Amino acid sequence: MSMSKASLPVFEIGLNALSALLEKADAYAEAKKIDPAVLLNERLFPNMFTFARQVQIVCDQAKNGGARLAGVEPPRHEDSEKTIGELKARIARTLAYVKALDAKSIDGSADRDITFPLGPDHKGHMRGADYLNHFVLPNFYFHLATAYGILRHNGVDLGKRDFLGAIPMTMT
Repeated sequence: MSMSKASLPVFEIGLNALSALLEKADAYAEAKKIDPAVLLNERLFPNMFTFARQVQIVCDQAKNGGARLAGVEPPRHEDSEKTIGELKARIARTLAYVKALDAKSIDGSADRDITFPLGPDHKGHMRGADYLNHFVLPNFYFHLATAYGILRHNGVDLGKRDFLGAIPMTMT
C-alpha cells in the first residue's frame, strides 16, 4: 500500500465523519434548547482539551501531516473558531487542502526524514513511514475519538457508524 493511500483516504473519511458529528451536535443543541457553545467547551476531564480544540487538532493532524509527507510547508490556521459553523468551515478548508496534496510526493516520503515541531521548543525527526504510522495517524484517531466521546458523553445520539464515517465497503 502506498503512503498516499494509507493517509489521504483516512483523512478524508475522518474529516467527513467529524463534520457529520458537528451536524448532529448542532441538531441536538437545537432540539434540547442548549447553547451550542456549551458543547464546544465540554471536555471529558478538567485537564483535557475542549471539544472545539479536539476538532482543531484533528484538522491540524490531517493538514500538517499530509503537508509534511508531501514535502511542503503546511498552511497555518488560527485556532479561533467559536461556533459549530466555524468549526465546520475549518474542516471543509482542511479537507480541500488534503484533497489538493500531491499523492506522488506523499508516496515518495516513506524513507525521507520528516522534521516536525514537538511543542514550542523541540523538534521530532522520523522516517516518513514511521511519522505516518506512529505519530500522525494515532494522533488523528485519538483526537477524533475524543471529540466523538465528548459529544456522546453529553447525550448526542451517536453510534459507531457515526465515528467510522463512510468507509469504503460492500455488504453482502
